[in-house]
Amino acid sequence: MKKSSVMHFVKEYTVVIVMILLGAVFTIGNPAFLTGNNFITILRQSSMTGVAGVGVMFVMIAGGINLAVGSVISIVTVLVAMCCVNWGIHWAIGMVLSVIAATVCGWFTGFAIVKGKIAPMIGSLAVKTILGGVAYIICGGLPVYGIPQESKYLGQGTIGFLPVPVIIFVIIGAIAAFVLNKTYLGRYFYAAGSNDEAARLSGINTTRIRILAYTISGLLAGIAGIMMYGRVGSGQPIAGNEVEMNVLTAVVIGGVSMAGGEGKVFKACCGCVLISMLTNGLTLMNISEYTQMVIRGAIFLGAVLLDSYQHRAKQQKVVHAEPKSGQTEGAKA
Repeated sequence: MKKSSVMHFVKEYTVVIVMILLGAVFTIGNPAFLTGNNFITILRQSSMTGVAGVGVMFVMIAGGINLAVGSVISIVTVLVAMCCVNWGIHWAIGMVLSVIAATVCGWFTGFAIVKGKIAPMIGSLAVKTILGGVAYIICGGLPVYGIPQESKYLGQGTIGFLPVPVIIFVIIGAIAAFVLNKTYLGRYFYAAGSNDEAARLSGINTTRIRILAYTISGLLAGIAGIMMYGRVGSGQPIAGNEVEMNVLTAVVIGGVSMAGGEGKVFKACCGCVLISMLTNGLTLMNISEYTQMVIRGAIFLGAVLLDSYQHRAKQQKVVHAEPKSGQTEGAKA
């Protein structure tokens, strides 16, 4: 095999290689890591992050960023619990209404950022703060307990040996991969994130595409919120705290570029599983939660630095590939 082919393979499947190496290290540290039950646990833990991560991936591919997903997840858990316990609404209807509310939150975030022409990080951070406050106001700052047992199914149920959240994660990942790889709409997301001006000149309404990306992110954050609600078994105004950091770390490790226009669903999903593997393995090795925070932060910083380096390298290649004016004139002559 040629050296260039090996390098391309390593670059293409870096996240998978890291997962294998990380699994080997954790297995040596604690043999309990390499068991079927623990593997299912890792998949279950990664499913909620993965569903929210797929939504954030749409936003990042289109050239934005969404830091409000954690607050959306929190507000969904509170809304569903309040519907069941305090407002006399059936839990299924409450879930539908909560996901619709999350979708509207996603649309509002995109509308404010794109139409207002503000920095995506600042705009989504502002929405995150607003929604976090709303979640506390709705439940009075207290967790909502006493929810129906059957309403926990999407977070705790199983079909055969597979947890329901994992099945939802796989289905959503497959749909997202189809949309991004096989449809014109998917190409529009990539075009809007790669070169806004070129996309507009090609007839693509980049404003609508970016708002749609945020709306999809809100929808999937809502579904992730339903899964979180079932997992924790209550309405928690802090349920989504730090979720956005885990999501961003996962998708960037999975190859989704912070600069936009680049990313694959499979690798992003692998990044989500990798983050869950990391948390699970460090816990089994009795590493403190605070040390885990440092490690996750360092990994995120490293992934962003690598992404920035790769983006600059691509830009330099494009600049070097452009013919100089004198050469162009000579060729015309």
